[in-house]
Amino acid sequence: MIRRFGIFIALLVVLTGFAGFTSPASAEELVLLNVSYDPTRELWKDINAHFIPLYEKETGNKLTIDQSHGGSSSQARAVIDGLDADVVTLASAIDTDAISKKGLIKEGWVDELPNRSLPYTSTLVFVVRKGNPKGVKDWPDLVKQGVEVITPNPKTSGNGYLTFFDAWGSVVLRGGSEQDAVNYVTELYKHVPVLDSGARGSTTTFVQKGIGDVHIAWENEAHLEVEEAKGQLEIIYPPISIQAEPHVTIVDVNVDRKGTRPAAEAYLNYLYTDEAQEIIAKHFYRPSNQAILKKHAATFPDIKLFNITEIAESFQDAHKKFIADGGVFDSIYKPKVN
Repeated sequence: MIRRFGIFIALLVVLTGFAGFTSPASAEELVLLNVSYDPTRELWKDINAHFIPLYEKETGNKLTIDQSHGGSSSQARAVIDGLDADVVTLASAIDTDAISKKGLIKEGWVDELPNRSLPYTSTLVFVVRKGNPKGVKDWPDLVKQGVEVITPNPKTSGNGYLTFFDAWGSVVLRGGSEQDAVNYVTELYKHVPVLDSGARGSTTTFVQKGIGDVHIAWENEAHLEVEEAKGQLEIIYPPISIQAEPHVTIVDVNVDRKGTRPAAEAYLNYLYTDEAQEIIAKHFYRPSNQAILKKHAATFPDIKLFNITEIAESFQDAHKKFIADGGVFDSIYKPKVN
């Protein structure tokens, strides 16, 4: 179990690679499936490229790691419905807990790995057109007349529900009342011309289709957009934004049935090594290793990052209050009729 051996294995990984795993008498061919949220394709492709040869060298086993990406909540439902994930690396604890409640992940999973199973954190930022023609600097600017906002659906996307939490926090954590927050999010979603199901879909809408004046994006996705747009887009860091917590964990029922637990454990523990933490920073996720985060301080501007517990008891409580059926979002959002 990770709880029993997690820290020990992590130390072995750091000190001796994967020497803690003895090579089998005959090599096996193993396949892991990493089910993740929408904009993490590039991160995991790079992580996998570094981890696979290291694991094969130390164990003698041939390893393939497949990736599945989509809106975080949609991905959680797919795993519940039978998508055979060995590990899930979803956008927040809300989605991982949904899988756990179905009995696929053991209770207490969040404490199975270091730093509450968070090898990295993230946040949301604004991406605007070249020269920022609408003058978007802060959350109140998103509801100015004539500003169109691109953000995915909070019912299906981690980016989407974090945007809702972020918008709410931007009001109540700066002196506004809950009614002020209701008024703000009601107006905000009037400025959203389309709700895509996931973060990458919103990127396509904003960048390729050219719809909208500002895209509320994952920090890593924002950097990717700007790089690919070759000078036509800019990143704006609002003064306040939410700290996103994309936890990672093993899907216990699946790895035990498939016999892939040792490989899955090694995979997730690798994320805490210095090598992996540098890869994480390179892809604009905030590494949990504070020394490496400090080394890349210029990449990650120092803004006020608030925790979900500042606006709710937990992510689960926030989801129930704001996003779940009958929550605040349902009461304020009226889909546009063509």
